[in-house]
Amino acid sequence: MSSLDPSIAARLKRDSSGLVCAVVQDDSTDQVLMVGWMDDEALARTLTTGRATYWSRSRQEYWRKGDTSGNVQHVRSVALDCDGDALLVRVEQVGPACHTGTRTCFEAGGDLGAVLGDGGPA
Repeated sequence: MSSLDPSIAARLKRDSSGLVCAVVQDDSTDQVLMVGWMDDEALARTLTTGRATYWSRSRQEYWRKGDTSGNVQHVRSVALDCDGDALLVRVEQVGPACHTGTRTCFEAGGDLGAVLGDGGPA
């Protein structure tokens, strides 16, 4: 049974696996560090412990960022988007966020060379 506040749980729109996407951002630099997944229990643990906890889709278990690597995420805030299907988790990141050893998971993945817009109105 989840320990997530029912008023928060009611606002979430989960995928078919019961998960919500969590975009993780550095609180001091605004740099996007990684994306993880949370179910109600992982979100409850994140909100109540001050440490980011995720659901591992590959291992089918909870993991608290930094428990094995030492690269801890201290939670500064958690916000829900307007549709209820994504979380923004702002953290103080200790060490690299990516398991590859880079600061962000997006450094490891690399730029895809998107065509840049002109900056005008959509």
